[in-house]
Amino acid sequence: MRPSAQRRQRSVRPESSDLGRKHRPDYWLVMLCAVLLAIGLIVVYAISPALSQAAHVSNNYYVGKQLLAIGLSIVAFIATSQIPLTTWRSYARPLLIFAGLATVIALLMPVNPAYPAHRWVRLGSFSFQSVELVKFAALIALAGFLAEQIKKNMLNDKARTFKPLMIALGVAGLFIAGPQALHTQSDLGSMGVLVAMFGTMCYVAGLPMKRLLMIVAVIAVSVVLLILPSAYRRERLMTFVHPASNCQDAGYQACQALIAVGSGGMIGLGLGRSVQAYGYLPEAANDSIFAIYAEKFGFIGSILLLGIFVAFFARLKSIAERAPDDFTRLLVIGVLAWLSVQAVINIGAMIGLLPLKGITLPFISYGGTSVVFVAAAVGLVFQVSRYTSYSVPRIASDLNKRRDHDDRRNGRRLRGAYHPDPGSRARA
Repeated sequence: MRPSAQRRQRSVRPESSDLGRKHRPDYWLVMLCAVLLAIGLIVVYAISPALSQAAHVSNNYYVGKQLLAIGLSIVAFIATSQIPLTTWRSYARPLLIFAGLATVIALLMPVNPAYPAHRWVRLGSFSFQSVELVKFAALIALAGFLAEQIKKNMLNDKARTFKPLMIALGVAGLFIAGPQALHTQSDLGSMGVLVAMFGTMCYVAGLPMKRLLMIVAVIAVSVVLLILPSAYRRERLMTFVHPASNCQDAGYQACQALIAVGSGGMIGLGLGRSVQAYGYLPEAANDSIFAIYAEKFGFIGSILLLGIFVAFFARLKSIAERAPDDFTRLLVIGVLAWLSVQAVINIGAMIGLLPLKGITLPFISYGGTSVVFVAAAVGLVFQVSRYTSYSVPRIASDLNKRRDHDDRRNGRRLRGAYHPDPGSRARA
């Protein structure tokens, strides 16, 4: 073999991590995250006087806690971006068990009468929302499970793949989205994000459409059964259908959110001129923060924020398309589904396109748990970006063989499976 051929062969030889040779990671991803975190901090700082006045705390209380959350998120990002992905994959099951135990502990915790759902684990001054840990653990565990089933050619196996997935989804739905009468977390919004992440990863992995449609049917029936017995969920649904019919009671938050968005006009009222933050709009720093942002920065500012989110999601999609193996690709797709669906639910509820749900806007909303685990998930993606593939098959026959292999893995056509065209991986 000629020396030049030997050098080319060594250049593509996988390292011990089985992910290939490291290269420059995607720093645009980090920059976009930093911009979103800065925007969230600015909004929290702007409404901090109003929040502090209502809570009878110092003016710097909320800003200080948000800065602490951002500091912890940086630590989480560094940890997940440096600890090898093989380690995360090997500890996926213990992490999932720990998340389950945290959920059970949250169910046993006393609750605030104003917020009767069991969603928080409180240990003295320390508290966190267990469902965020569930999202993170489920992301790694599901990516590892699906990748392993693909490797073993058992993705289409009903007993070993479909059945365990349905059991896991059912258990999660019972504890996270069950009615308050059962002393569950009653968090239908977070369960919706989990279901979206679950379904997207299964679709990308190549689970047959027949199985996916069965899952969709089961989920649709479950949602109806979860909404009908619950009075407050029925009220929220009716408020969404008729938003102006009950603005003094069940529809109060939805109406105030629309007022905040509308009062922003084209360019907004400015940072120090918010009205809705002074006790009119509930959860102004958390679930309703996009409405406050729209009030301050207006239509133009809202479009700019949406553009930043779209650019961020585009970076995730690009990394997923060039991921080196099934596990990393599914991992990035899971993060993309998690954050994009959560953003759509939050923003859609604030502008009246979706029913209200108690769910945060990634990077923007006040609160340590969401910021930390979102940063941890992005850290995993950042690590994957170090191993993305840029090689392009030079021979047409090789490209056709690759496509044929992708289409007929496991001896069947992957209907709807997302297998990026290697031709799109050319170096920019």
